[in-house]
Amino acid sequence: MNLFSDIRSLVLDTLDALVADGVLPEGLSFDNVAVEPPRDALHGDMATNAAMVLAKPAKMKPRDIAEALAAKLQTDGRIVSAEVAGPGFLNLRLDAALWGGLVGAILKDSGYGRSLVGTGERINVEYVSANPTGPLHVGHTRGAVFGDALASLLDFAGYDVTREYYINDGGAQVDVLARSVYLRYLEANGQEVAFEDGTYPGDYLIPVGQALATAFGDKLVGKPESEWLDDIREYATDAMMHLIREDLASLGVEMDVFYSEKSLYGTGQIENALAALENKGLIYEGVLEPPKGKKPDDWEPRQQTLFKSTEHGDDVDRPVKKSDGAWTYFAPDIAYHYDKVERGFDTVIDIFGADHGGYVKRMKAAVSALSDGQVGCDIKLVQLVKLFKNGEPFKMSKRAGTFVMLRDLVEQVGPDVTRFHMLTRKNDAPLDFDFDKVLEQSKDNPVFYVQYAHARICSVLRKADEAGIALTDSASLTDVAEITLAKKLAEWPRLVEIAAKGHEPHRIAFYLYDLASDFHSLWNKGNDKPELRFLQDDLAASAAKIALPRAVAVVISAGLGILGVTPADEMR
Repeated sequence: MNLFSDIRSLVLDTLDALVADGVLPEGLSFDNVAVEPPRDALHGDMATNAAMVLAKPAKMKPRDIAEALAAKLQTDGRIVSAEVAGPGFLNLRLDAALWGGLVGAILKDSGYGRSLVGTGERINVEYVSANPTGPLHVGHTRGAVFGDALASLLDFAGYDVTREYYINDGGAQVDVLARSVYLRYLEANGQEVAFEDGTYPGDYLIPVGQALATAFGDKLVGKPESEWLDDIREYATDAMMHLIREDLASLGVEMDVFYSEKSLYGTGQIENALAALENKGLIYEGVLEPPKGKKPDDWEPRQQTLFKSTEHGDDVDRPVKKSDGAWTYFAPDIAYHYDKVERGFDTVIDIFGADHGGYVKRMKAAVSALSDGQVGCDIKLVQLVKLFKNGEPFKMSKRAGTFVMLRDLVEQVGPDVTRFHMLTRKNDAPLDFDFDKVLEQSKDNPVFYVQYAHARICSVLRKADEAGIALTDSASLTDVAEITLAKKLAEWPRLVEIAAKGHEPHRIAFYLYDLASDFHSLWNKGNDKPELRFLQDDLAASAAKIALPRAVAVVISAGLGILGVTPADEMR
């Protein structure tokens, strides 16, 4: 059941009737007609902008349309009143019985809020995609949580979602990894070693070096790099990906696909992707103008092979091959996204760190060009996370060398707290992670507040079971606090669709906090008014009162499921 969708359908049917009556002209589009919560709850239960968006194409005054619409809407039994406000907004008040009916409908539908808005559209969500040179750090944590929650949200809304990790194992950084592991191998064989600038000194490579020493003994000691680089690079990459998979698992993240950048080289895939662009007249030889301000790494004042990315929305054309014939970093990325297009995705979503802002337009241009504008591309930038403890910047570990490890964070506060808190800000806003606050048991801690609401409901249900109360789908809603809570439940399907279409999983966390707040308000009101308590002396009355919190639990559980957080049955 989607009450907002039902009332919007009523509004659209009424508009059709006004067209049939000659009140409105034919040929109007109702696509932008919305039904939403009013800005002020005192104004009604729902509001529609129908008169405002139709006034100009209908060549009528908004209030004239609103008044005609209001008169017809009030003939429907679901509408108690329809009042014109301001220049032509229409505020609707619904029959109170609808809210009780909504609660009953939620209890009969464990999938309440699930949507078909995605209609099976195939979406690829690529996230984390960290270089396989070490375990994941705190900066990767936010991207992992955001990407995973977004994928779950899209799935909940009816999209066909593939979660993907792009292994950056084709660049020079993997050679550096191999050399760093070789140093740990020498160390395991009793050699004195020194980590020069540019190598990875983290302790996490010690067991990799020891494993190599066990496997090869001292056979590689003193050998030239040409004899061991390829083998150790592959061995080290596999070891790091094993660590990364363990890190992701500790956070509850599972990928459908791990795609190797290395697989693009020497297989013709890069050449095929660029040939596809060349066939569209989008590849040429030229010299780029020097950029204003700081020069990017891939700019050189020589003739290069360039992609006409400006024809697909970019600021400048981009090099794909250097003057010496080597590929730029952009070339394999084009090939990778060409593969996504060829796999039949309707939309690709890339989740990048904030330092990749300069990559957004060129990547969107590439996808647009490769798909002739048929495949959507959305790139989400995830801002930094700052750690605090006792009000001071905090670093937990040096085991990784120069960064704080994801697994340290999860071990400190748990995956549920980590995941929820990472979604308490929009992805492109900086986020502070204060260890004291995220573990605080108060209203100021969103994850605790939402979990506490679910735990309270579970406690009520346990007591109801002990008292022999038979649960019912019939709800008794008499107080304004009960109606307010039911209205918040009505927003859930609409909120899911908005969040999914906007690729904004943080909206789920915000909504759950508001829902929990309305629930706790009703609970506290019951402390002063016994008739509002969920457990009454009369068993039948209790069953009817319990229906509302049971419906709240359904929605909280669904919302936390999208965020990848386990609902709490009790608070410890």
